[in-house]
Amino acid sequence: MRRRGVERMGRREVLRGAGALGVAALTGCGRGTRGDASSAFSRAGLERLRSAMTSLVARGELPGAVTLLARGDELHVDAVGTHAFGSTTPMRRDTLFRIASMSKPIAGAATLLLVEEGTLRLDEPVDRLLPELANRRVLKRPDGPLDDTEPAKRPILVSDLLTLRLGTGALMAPGDYPIVQAMNAKGVGVGPELPQAPNADAWLAALGSLPLIHQPGEVWMYDTGITVLGALLERASGQPLETFLRERLFAPLGMKDTGFSVPADKLDRLPTTYFRNPETKEFIVFDPPGEDSRFSKAPGFPSAAGGLVSTAEDYLAFARMMLRRGDTPGGRILSERSVARMTTDHVTPEQKARSPFSPGFWDTHGWGYAVSIIKRHEPGDPRGFGWDGGYGTSCYWDPETGLIGVLLTQRTMDSPTAPAAFVDFWRAAYEALTG
Repeated sequence: MRRRGVERMGRREVLRGAGALGVAALTGCGRGTRGDASSAFSRAGLERLRSAMTSLVARGELPGAVTLLARGDELHVDAVGTHAFGSTTPMRRDTLFRIASMSKPIAGAATLLLVEEGTLRLDEPVDRLLPELANRRVLKRPDGPLDDTEPAKRPILVSDLLTLRLGTGALMAPGDYPIVQAMNAKGVGVGPELPQAPNADAWLAALGSLPLIHQPGEVWMYDTGITVLGALLERASGQPLETFLRERLFAPLGMKDTGFSVPADKLDRLPTTYFRNPETKEFIVFDPPGEDSRFSKAPGFPSAAGGLVSTAEDYLAFARMMLRRGDTPGGRILSERSVARMTTDHVTPEQKARSPFSPGFWDTHGWGYAVSIIKRHEPGDPRGFGWDGGYGTSCYWDPETGLIGVLLTQRTMDSPTAPAAFVDFWRAAYEALTG
C-alpha cells in the first residue's frame, strides 16, 4: 500500500500456511526484511508471534487474525485463518475490520484539530453547540429513581467528553439501576450495539431527556462521552462526521479504507464478526459479512466512540502520526502540544477510586484525551498509548521502544479484561524486539 506519511515498502515475502489457516503475509520495510541481526525484530520472535496466532485459530478460539508490527521503517504484517468459522476465504493484510473503540483516539485527534484552529476550546461548555445538554439535572444517587435529582454544579465541558467525565456512561458496578434501563430504552445505552438513531439530533434529544448519573467532571464513565463528541464534531465543523474525518485525517494520512461503512466494491473484504454465548460457549454471529452487515450502509448517526471500519495498515498511518508527535513525511497533522495533551493522564487518583472498570485497570492505566495511557505493564501487556476495541481489536504505540502493534480479530471481547489473543499478541510482540 502506498500512502503519504508512511514509508514505501520494500521487497515482499509471502508465507503460505496449511489448510484452514489460510495465508499469511510477512512484509519488511527497508533494511532487515528477514528479521536478521540488522532488523528491528528477530526472525524467531516473529515466528513465535505467528505460532501464537495460528494456535488460537487451530483451537477454534478465533476464525482468523491480522497482526502488524512496525518499528522505524520496518513493517511486518501477518494474516492467519479465514474470514469466518468454516470458511475457505483467507484472511489478508487488507481485510477490513470493525475496529470498535479504536475509533476513540481518532475522534480525540480530530477534536484537537478544531481546538488548534480555534473552533473549539477545551475549557468551554458544550452548551453553545449542544444545547440539548445544557442545564443538566443529576441523580442524587446512581441507583435512585429518575426524578430524584439535583442541579448540575457546573456545565459539561469539551474536555469532559474527551476524558469521559461528562457524568454519564456505563455503570460497571453490580446492581439494579433505573437509569440504565432508561438509557437502553431510549437507545443511548452503553454496549456492543452501535447507535440506531437516524441522526445526531435525535440521539442527543434522547440523551438530553435523561438526568446525568454523576456531576460533570467528577467520575470517569466509559464510552458515552466520545459518542457525544461525534455530535459535537459534526456541529463544530458544519460537516457530516465522516466527511470531516476524511478531509482532515483520513485523506492526509492515506487511510483510504477507513470509514463508518464499507462500499459495495469492498464488501468481500469484510469478515464475519462473532460473540461467544457465556453459558453455552457457542459462537454466534454478531454481524454478518457482505450486504447483510450493518456496515454495508452508512449509519444515520455514526459512532465516534466505536463505529469505524479500517485495516491494519490504515490504522498504522494514524498510530505513526501519533508516535511522531503529530508529524508525518507529508506534513504536520497535529501540533506536538496537542499530542502531549492527548497523552497526559487527566483522571485524578480520587476520580479513579470512584470509577470502576475492569479489575486492576487503574493500577496500570491512565486516561488522556480519548486515549489510554499505560503507566505500568507486565508481560502480555501493551505499552505506551492507544486503546482496544470490543470487537476484538487492539493498537498501541510505544515512544520508549518505537514499537507500534496492531491486532485485528473478529471475535468480540467477553469482558473489559484483555482476552487471550491480546495477551499472546503483546507478549510475543515485545519478545520479538531485537533491542
